[in-house]
Parts: sequence; C-alpha cells; structure tokens
Amino acid sequence: MSGVDDGNSPDHNSAGTVVIGGGLAAAHCAHELRKGGYGKPITIIADEDAVPYERPPLSKEFLQGNKTADEFRPFPEEWYAEASVQLRLGLTATAIDTANKVVGLSDSTSIDYENLVIATGCRSRLGGRASNMTGWDLPGVHTLRSLADSQALKEQLVEGRRLVIIGAGWIGMEVAASARAAGVQVTVLTPDEVPLAVAMGTEFGSHVARLHIKNGVHCRFGTMVNGITLDPESGLKVMTSTDAVAADLVLLAIGAVPNNELAAEAGLEIGTGVLVDAQLHSSDPSILAIGDIAEAFNTTLGRSLRVEHWDNAIRQGKLAAATILGREEAYDWLPYFFTDQFDLGMEYVGDRAADDDVVLRGEMDSGEFIIFWLRKGLVTAAMNVNIWDVNDHLRSLVGKSIAAHRLADTSVDLLSL
Repeated sequence: MSGVDDGNSPDHNSAGTVVIGGGLAAAHCAHELRKGGYGKPITIIADEDAVPYERPPLSKEFLQGNKTADEFRPFPEEWYAEASVQLRLGLTATAIDTANKVVGLSDSTSIDYENLVIATGCRSRLGGRASNMTGWDLPGVHTLRSLADSQALKEQLVEGRRLVIIGAGWIGMEVAASARAAGVQVTVLTPDEVPLAVAMGTEFGSHVARLHIKNGVHCRFGTMVNGITLDPESGLKVMTSTDAVAADLVLLAIGAVPNNELAAEAGLEIGTGVLVDAQLHSSDPSILAIGDIAEAFNTTLGRSLRVEHWDNAIRQGKLAAATILGREEAYDWLPYFFTDQFDLGMEYVGDRAADDDVVLRGEMDSGEFIIFWLRKGLVTAAMNVNIWDVNDHLRSLVGKSIAAHRLADTSVDLLSL
C-alpha cells in the first residue's frame, strides 16, 4: 500500500473508518481503502457471525448444495487480519452520536470514527408486520436474507416434501427452481397475475411463469394469502381466500425493507433509504451510506434511486472508498442484475419504466432472446437471456436512439447497433 495518508500500515492511534454492516458493500469498501493506501484503522461492525459474503448464492448455488460459504466470500477470512481490518462480528450498532463521532455497540462498548459508512442493508418483509397475515412466525415458516436463513432452509429441502412460497419476486422464483432441483413439491402463491411483472414487465414475467410450470412448479397467480396455521397433527396450512394449502415448510418471499432506523435516529435525511449524493455522502458530511440502504443520486440518470442488487453493492463499496480517499468519482453506472432459474440465465442492464415500449429480438420459445425497452425512441434497458458475452455491449446501447425494427431484426449484427 502506498500513496495516501502517511504510512504503509494503519495508524491505530487515530480514529479511522467504521463500517456498520458486514455485507458485500462493506467488504469492498474496506478492500478498496487498503488497496488505495488508506493507513488509518478500519473496523467493520457485522450483526452476523459470518465473514462478509455474497448473497445471490443463498437462493441458488448454496441452497442447491453446489457451493460452500467459503466459495462466495469476496475476500478470505485471513485477508482482514493481513490488511489490519478489524472484524467485529455478532455485534450491532445501537446509536450514532454525530456530534462526537461515536458509534455505540450492543456489547456496551463504543468506537470513534472519522468517517462512518452505513451499510446496514435490508431485512425480509415479514407477513405479520407487512399485512394482516397471521402465522408468519410459526415454526417451519422461513425467510431468506442471511447465510443462516439459507442453511436452515436447505436442511428442510428434502425430496418429496411440500414447500409453499408466498411471493413471486426474484427470491421466491429462484428458491422455487432450487427446491424443484432437490425434488421438493413447490407451490407459489401470489396476488400478482404475472410473476416479476413489476420488475421486468409482463412479457418476460409470462415467460418465467411458463418455465416454472413446465418444471413442475404449481403456480397460483391472483391468489391472496390470509394467514398460516399450524396443527400438531396435520402440519402447516396456508390459508387463502378460497382454500387451505398444506405445507411441510413455508417461505415468505414478499419483499425486503431497508434498515433505515439507525440512520433516521441519528438525524440523517431519509427517503426510500438513506439519502446520499453522487459521492455517497449523507446529510452529515462525515457519514456515507452504501448498498441496499442508499438512495443515491445517479449522475447518468439524473435522479436518485435505491438498488438492491449484487453489482451495485460492489460498486458503491468501492465508490465510498474512493470518496474517503479524496478521489473525484461519482455514482454514474446503470443498474445491473442477473438470475438463474432452471435452464434460464439472464442479465439485465438499464432503467426501464412500466410504460416503456418492449422490443423482442429472437423468439422466446427458443429460450435464447434479447429484450430491449425504449422510451421516446431511446433505449432505456436491455436484457440478454441465455445469450452470453453481450451485456457490456447492451450497456453501451442504453441511452442511444435506435430504431425498434433494427433492434428486433436478428439479421442485423448486434455489435453493429
């Protein structure tokens, strides 16, 4: 390390950077700081007992038993000690004293900071707290946000068992695919008429629905869930407006809620998340927010947005470090995410709106196609499905004016667009 601050090793006599949250964004912030020559103390406060890890495998490879936790940690455990990054696991931050720049912790200790980075992420939206659904806290009812959650769910995915998933968003549909791979009987209950329609539109959502049905998932769209009951003899039942669905286990996949409370109590400005500028500064210039929690101003899109995806966590972690290091960088990239379900793999980049025009390149029935979204003739987003090594090019097309017929015409070389 070299070039920033005044030495090659951390100065433990000075207040440095404290990161609240032990996820992907936090890990990349710490790593980028050390990579950039930051010589002051770095402390990560993590409420889980696990070394920082990536979350996408929790509903896919880890849940299927195809990856171990060590395989999806961005940096091995030993790196933190080697880089003099202090991991304080199993602790939560209880208060932020912005006047004195002190964070209070759940073990009754406190830590001073020069720069504070809030990376507290999201928690699962629980049925009982989000609606009038009863039984959300019964034994056998799961949520999926953490490594421990995924491990507990994986242990229950035994061939022949009955899993009811409430919700048809990304987590719900990915877990449905993973559970079917384990031979589990899966029923998806959702009030939506089409899965993923809000995120991706009805065209792609309908394709995903057909894929799941073809692979044996029992999908009940337009179904309201009223509650969950547990009978000692008959087991779990999910009560809908018309009937009761028997289950051996239930997954609540009805969304996530940002962990705003600590920031709000500290007096920071809150919107859908912690409001930050293009350099990720909050309303307190000594405090940054990153990852799922941050509603950040995007200079490319010209507006603030909050993004709950893997790519954004990595990039914002690095950007927070750049800001602390005094580099002139900004939040200027387009949202990106991916999914894998059965034999479908896709990547998406851009910022579509519900009323954007949809242009299909290729045939959905073939399983290999690209979808473009246009607004007033400009490409707003693009998604490649089972067509690889093209997403960087699709990213370059966002914001350009391209005729819809050229986008749809497979005889036109994609790279020439």
